Amino acid sequence: MNTPDGSATRPPVRLDEIDRRIIAALHDNARISYTELGHQIGLSRVAVQARIQSLMDEGVIERFTAVINPSRIGMSVSAFFNVEVDPQYLQQVADRLAGEPEVTSLYHMTGPSKLHMHGLFEDMQQMEKFLVEKLYAMPGIVSVDSQLLIKRYKSRMGLKL
Repeated sequence: MNTPDGSATRPPVRLDEIDRRIIAALHDNARISYTELGHQIGLSRVAVQARIQSLMDEGVIERFTAVINPSRIGMSVSAFFNVEVDPQYLQQVADRLAGEPEVTSLYHMTGPSKLHMHGLFEDMQQMEKFLVEKLYAMPGIVSVDSQLLIKRYKSRMGLKL
């Protein structure tokens, strides 16, 4: 059996208060040094490093990344799509969409073979080209519903404990 993120089911990891404090600090600033983090939570640098490595080994921390502000690099159109797919094409469509650079997130949702997708585009012309040349052209696409983002009030990457 798989979890919603597609990984194999493993028993949940029990986080203690120190793990939670480490994760919270990393969520606020993933570039914090082990030494500084140790000072904040009262552990040695070596103990912090070992805890973080354990959290990574257990799959609690998946990766560290930079969060880019799309509008600052010219990606001014942010859109959400509900894509209905013929069930026999669901995996094929999901695999192709996951490989498209415009697609930032892709989820299989409840309902009649629905994929929920987010995409970023430089302008409306680029979005139209993506829709016409890539999405609509895929075998198995039944319907596409889209909504454009007007204003972002909150955006969080990952789970905050």
